Amino acid sequence: MYPIMRMVKELIKYRNAAPLPLTGTHVSSHRCWPSDIDLWMELNNGRTLTLFDLGRIPLASRIGLVPVLRQNKWSLTMAGASVRYRRRIRTFEKIEMRSRTAFWDERFVYIEQSMWKQNGECANHALYRAAVTDRNGIVSPARVMEALGSAETPPPAPEWILAWIEAETTRPWPPMQE
Repeated sequence: MYPIMRMVKELIKYRNAAPLPLTGTHVSSHRCWPSDIDLWMELNNGRTLTLFDLGRIPLASRIGLVPVLRQNKWSLTMAGASVRYRRRIRTFEKIEMRSRTAFWDERFVYIEQSMWKQNGECANHALYRAAVTDRNGIVSPARVMEALGSAETPPPAPEWILAWIEAETTRPWPPMQE
């Protein structure tokens, strides 16, 4: 089940937070609840992806994207993800989530997110490829920037993000059926 009440809490909590620049980092604290765990009594890998929403949506709000989406009747959709899981997050453990826009190109926005344990270890790290869409398909990031009133150009992309983008271009779509 989607954590609607947790999302409402995050949106209320950060409704008056200072605006962030487009590439600013939104930092939030969360706890792994019993409804988040798997059979091994740790944060479920699929739930991790859902919990990352708790960082992305407030980030979008703080950079001013949410009002622009509403005004233009646009949506924000995830078009791909790459995740690394490195440390277990156990039931009731508190984590810090960091969310930021890392880069954008002519079609997509790349959002980097991570969860950090109290001892300073990174538990997991995700790169999302997001698209702003309307009823006709993808809205270019340039058009989104214009709607935001920003003339900002994308920051230089880290090599690992460029490598992931390149690798994704070689991946067959639709996948082969055997």
